[in-house]
Amino acid sequence: MSHSRANADFDGTQITQRPTGEPDMTLPSITSVMIVGGGPCGLMLANELGRRGVSAVLIDEKASTAFNPQANATQARTMEHYRRLGFAHEIRDLGLPSDFPTDIAYFTRYATHELARFQLPSAAEAKKKIHSLSGSWSAAELPHRISQKYVEQVLRKHAEKLPGISINFGWRMLAFRDLGDHVEVDVECVADGKQQTITADYMLGADGPRSKTRETLGYRYSGETGVVRDFMGGRMYAIYARCPAFYDEVPHPPAWMNVCFNGERRAFMAAVDGKGEFAFHTQLKPHESEDNITEADARRMFQMAVGKPVEVEILSHGAWTAGHALVADHMQKGRVFIGGDAAHLFTPTGGLGYNTAVEDAVNLAWKLAAVLKGLASPALLETYETERRPLAVRNTGYARTFADSLGLYTPVPEIEDDSEAGQKARDAAGAYLAGHGRAEFNIPGITFGGRYDGSAAIVSDGTQPPPDAANEYTATACPGGRPPHCWLSETTSLYDTFGFEWTLLCMSPDQASTQDIEQHAQKRGLDLKIVHAPQARALYDADFALIRPDQIVAWRGSSVDHAGKALAQILGYNV
Repeated sequence: MSHSRANADFDGTQITQRPTGEPDMTLPSITSVMIVGGGPCGLMLANELGRRGVSAVLIDEKASTAFNPQANATQARTMEHYRRLGFAHEIRDLGLPSDFPTDIAYFTRYATHELARFQLPSAAEAKKKIHSLSGSWSAAELPHRISQKYVEQVLRKHAEKLPGISINFGWRMLAFRDLGDHVEVDVECVADGKQQTITADYMLGADGPRSKTRETLGYRYSGETGVVRDFMGGRMYAIYARCPAFYDEVPHPPAWMNVCFNGERRAFMAAVDGKGEFAFHTQLKPHESEDNITEADARRMFQMAVGKPVEVEILSHGAWTAGHALVADHMQKGRVFIGGDAAHLFTPTGGLGYNTAVEDAVNLAWKLAAVLKGLASPALLETYETERRPLAVRNTGYARTFADSLGLYTPVPEIEDDSEAGQKARDAAGAYLAGHGRAEFNIPGITFGGRYDGSAAIVSDGTQPPPDAANEYTATACPGGRPPHCWLSETTSLYDTFGFEWTLLCMSPDQASTQDIEQHAQKRGLDLKIVHAPQARALYDADFALIRPDQIVAWRGSSVDHAGKALAQILGYNV
């Protein structure tokens, strides 16, 4: 029986699309991990678990992956995780054409005055440039500007190839029960109402901001909400539009992100495919009621921002709310976890929400796998919340700062005037917006600087990391953060040499024996790869460093004598 897709990408607004196929009519009744939610967090967890031989059943009540563009920026750290899984190149080849500029440009209206432009490399330029970068941007991958809809397709494709992974769109969760030694999850097929119960060892609720999982656990968001700004605060309206004529009608060079700055219609708009599809978002005015906005109204909103009556097809449209900086009180209770938007809700400045969700999955997956395989104590799972919740608070705070910077800066009435006063207004706005663009979109500190200091799954060496700063990143091997990066050859990143699970990085020039820790790892059944990289000694300021499966420095030292003890501590065993 064919059924229509009902998507709720825009704050619950139902958007009907054409049918996309049938869900499987029977799901596995027993699995290791139940995943509720098929967005980036849930799909990434499925990939991470499947690669480790852990079974999982994923359900999502949508008929398929996202139709609407949703998030539009994949940060460099997320791309490094995609590289670790082997499909970063697929992601980088999707979305915009390889030579399309990924600039951020600010206009009074798109076809009139350009105010400022922050230039960034195209995908092709990023591939060439990455090997020559140092300092804050020394990385295995650079950011990539791509709509989430494309990313989800890749994540789904790879997850479905993995043994033991069952991906099921068109199914919803009705209820779950944590029974102490397992979880029971009641699910229902959206198409025909068929119900069944799935038994799992653990469950992740990555089921969005209206998470039934979070609600059932009794957790609430805390933080800031209801913030009203001139822009990026209050009710917004999202329009997925197709307008091939845009590039003919607009006299300025193309840009990935296009920001409209005038007193009548403020908006931001991301290029989706570089050929005429756009994700357009505008601030609703007090007199504009979202319930009464028609497709014709949406078309006029788009044309108003362009500044010309261009031909435009409206693919979907709906309202959403900006002004959130919210994090759930907790991210775990017993055998049930939450991640992604279920755990933290962002105003989408800085592109931090989707990327934070992906790292939730990366952090949780190896811990679940280690516990399920008997390689770690269940106490290890408690470090998911202690590590990820502070990062969510940090990242929502940065996003709020960017939203304030853009949304509280208001256009003066004369900014569009063809006069000396109008030109002065445009010059002043251009200078401000150029500074804002650099602050919001050149963020290596946010991208690479997230840390897990104080976690039981980190062994401190008593050193202190550099201060956290959005726009600067100082590489450090102080345990608890991303490993310092370097290129070993023109095409080989240090990260490419890491094992998929544990890595002992040996940088001592005399190649000291690692037999003791190798035996310790073997005794515990751990997959430990020994990597000799004396050229990284200065970067790590140590002879040895232990790298966790999520590519976080867990321990470092001048001798491996205590590395085995450190490994046992990280895995949650009392030593």
